[in-house]
Amino acid sequence: MIIQFTREDLIQAIKQIDNNSELLSGRHSSTYDLIFEGKKYPPILILSIANKSKNGKDLKLSDFGNNTEQPFKILRENGFKIESKKNETTLNLIEFIKVANDQETGKGTKDSATQYKRHNKGTLEGLKIEMSFGVGRASSIPWIAFTGFGQTVKDGIYPVFLYYKEYKKLILAYGLSETNTPSHNWSQTNAKETIKQYFQKELSINTIKYGTSYIYKTYDIATLQSDEVLHKDLKTLINEYNFLFSDSIEKKSTIKEIKQVDFNISSFEENCKISGLNYNSQLITRYVSSLATKPFVLLSGLSGSGKTKLAQAFAQWICENDKQYCIVPVGADWTNREPLLGYVNALNNKEYILPENGALKLLIEANKANNKNKPYFLILDEMNLSHVERYFADFLSIMESKDQLKLHSDVEDKGIVSSHLNWPKNLFIVGTVNIDETTYMFSPKVLDRANVIEFRVNKDDISKFLDAPTEIDFTNLNGKGAGMGENFIEIASNKEFPKVKTDKLNEKLVLFFEELKKTGAEFGYRTATEIHRLYNQLTTLDNTMLEEAKIDIAIMQKLLPKLHGSRRKLCPILETLASFCVVEKTDVLKAFLNNKEAIDYKTNTSVLYPLSLEKITRMYKGAVDNGFASYAEA
Repeated sequence: MIIQFTREDLIQAIKQIDNNSELLSGRHSSTYDLIFEGKKYPPILILSIANKSKNGKDLKLSDFGNNTEQPFKILRENGFKIESKKNETTLNLIEFIKVANDQETGKGTKDSATQYKRHNKGTLEGLKIEMSFGVGRASSIPWIAFTGFGQTVKDGIYPVFLYYKEYKKLILAYGLSETNTPSHNWSQTNAKETIKQYFQKELSINTIKYGTSYIYKTYDIATLQSDEVLHKDLKTLINEYNFLFSDSIEKKSTIKEIKQVDFNISSFEENCKISGLNYNSQLITRYVSSLATKPFVLLSGLSGSGKTKLAQAFAQWICENDKQYCIVPVGADWTNREPLLGYVNALNNKEYILPENGALKLLIEANKANNKNKPYFLILDEMNLSHVERYFADFLSIMESKDQLKLHSDVEDKGIVSSHLNWPKNLFIVGTVNIDETTYMFSPKVLDRANVIEFRVNKDDISKFLDAPTEIDFTNLNGKGAGMGENFIEIASNKEFPKVKTDKLNEKLVLFFEELKKTGAEFGYRTATEIHRLYNQLTTLDNTMLEEAKIDIAIMQKLLPKLHGSRRKLCPILETLASFCVVEKTDVLKAFLNNKEAIDYKTNTSVLYPLSLEKITRMYKGAVDNGFASYAEA
């Protein structure tokens, strides 16, 4: 039978299992596991669920002639690892050294070598185990290699243990075939030391077999105590090997080339509605325009109001696959940059510990030359659960200076981690913010660098939802706008806009500056520049938007967020700011600030800037009731 799946089809099947464990009932595999993001799944069940979603029919092994060759080929071609349960943890590397020492170099191999090979056939970490103690006669350099992704020891690259018996040295190496020239190569080879260079430097030996392979780590046999350290180092190298081939896997699994078209915000809005996400048009335009203005946006407001969902929805919609975005829950114990950028292993200076949340991997991917036209999204959920400046200071500084992100001080790479990373122009950072007794307030330093969008749910919103509550289906968003990713990056990178009259905008900015200065919340040149960029990006993405609406959004997102203080300090200023948001001769105290009736700011003819006036009114009433008010509300 001929069955075709994309990698995305299979990932969606895995997500269905994660969301509904009952699907595993009666479908466990007794012999093999599919490995994805460190978890194990029954391989045939993944294909069955994917096929049912596409073709309405479950699959069993009998549909493949009770032979695993075809289904496993489908899964491996889409970049998934298949591991034998039986062979998962049987490899004993210390035993390998003992067996190797038992062989007499130049003489026939003994039964101990044959037995070891027989008992250690199979896979490790999804890679095929290949080994040799010599062909016919015992070799002076027995080895164990781990191959995958179409690579072999005769014409590929692979992690390998090489045991140089004569010198009592075990080397874990970036293996390179010496039989035929490999079609691939390891990354950053100019910073790696070859085995030949190592023996020249350490033992003054100029000719050595397998000398073109690169050193990962060396071990002195006399001091080697257990398997644990060998397996740990091997796993790190295998992770690097898997990561090296991740790009080619993605390209291979994407059968149809994505055609690039102009960005269309209406398309995203329509796909949101189909998926059960009901955001108003202006909110979507504000969010996308803010990302295009500056790649750092904060989404604040009521818990459960859709902040994270909007960030996730746009990322899934415009990205080709899930390697282009990463949702990271911020921990209350984050006190430095390590949860996002990792650290050098203090016990092994050659090893760099990557954070498990995938943040650093995302930055590395975004920095690759062949990904420069793809948008990448780092979404920090509940960003203020810890002090933002403690873990995010490097990001705040570099997004302004465009300097390099320094990760370690060595010249050589540590695995996939180079000493520094450039700040990628295609990276967008979104933080969600909840306000309660467990969170921290943002400093002006953070607010000054971001566009802040407040999410609120009003009576009409909740009534509409309760009339027909629906489940959100993100599968309707996956990659639908991927063809617009390149154009979106062009829009975000654009620094030249058509000249438009901004007299009214500038007039309002000067008025707000004077008032905000009284409470220490005035803005500088950076904010003024970013307001003009936001104004132009709003025009680019929605040329029907009125000038008052664009000014309103700019005030709401860039001027008001830093405003906070006591009733005595704040109320007179809020009263003046409110007067800037209405037509002349409007009594703002009577009509809005002290008005206890429900007010429809959007339809009120005396209101120029409804978003900003509604916010100022709430802050004024909060200051009166509580003696203190700030932009951020619980």
